[in-house]
Amino acid sequence: MDTTMTLINGDCLDILKSLQGESVDLTLTDPPYNLGNFMRERDTNLVKMRDNFFGNAGWDDLPFKEWVKSMDMFFSEQARILKKGGAIVVFTSLIRVETLMQIAEGNGFYYKTTGVWHKTNPMPRNMNLHFINSIEGWIYLVKEKRTGTFNNNASAIHDFIESSSTPKKEKKYGGHPTQKPEKVMQHFIELLSNPGEVVMDPFMGSGTTGVAAKSTGRSFVGIELQEEYFDIALKRIADVKTIYKCNEMILDGMELIS
Repeated sequence: MDTTMTLINGDCLDILKSLQGESVDLTLTDPPYNLGNFMRERDTNLVKMRDNFFGNAGWDDLPFKEWVKSMDMFFSEQARILKKGGAIVVFTSLIRVETLMQIAEGNGFYYKTTGVWHKTNPMPRNMNLHFINSIEGWIYLVKEKRTGTFNNNASAIHDFIESSSTPKKEKKYGGHPTQKPEKVMQHFIELLSNPGEVVMDPFMGSGTTGVAAKSTGRSFVGIELQEEYFDIALKRIADVKTIYKCNEMILDGMELIS
């Protein structure tokens, strides 16, 4: 079985328009949560505790209405690119779940469920003032059908996944402020797609979805705007050893949309 890793450096909202319709089986992605301005305005010591605080990164500070518009464009293109019955899992903050559900349903997706990723070793910031922030949400939707691929092997799969935060060994080329562990992404890929199918991550970051896709024999399409993280993703995905024959395509997004 041959697989292909297609990695594109550019803005996904532009690049998605150039990609073939009904060509993807699963989109698994972690877009900006629209929390940059919110977090900077709060009385928090997070910026002092993290050198790569996402609120200062510049890619998560859109005004709310502009973020909603960008997410609507994203789901509109996903409705075109995903195959019928294809799934999409989007990570998000719990305070953005309802907004994303409305946007997705407005673009024809069938809402399946909301779940959480529970971090077993979260940063204990402000632990003497309030609850430790140890979870992130995710939304699971299907295109034009009530259900899609669900490889549960007759086992009960709960609507949460638990793991530690991303280990240092997965950041040897550098890390991303919101990087997810490979274990978490592999969980969704194996459950919601089959070997040989195509997994997409339009907000690829440092490439964790691509690493998990290659490791499990899926083809992958990854898009990342920031060159720093794109380069990390290239190295991480190239490092993956697999029994499958794997071709690699590295593309400049500007050439695709010109």
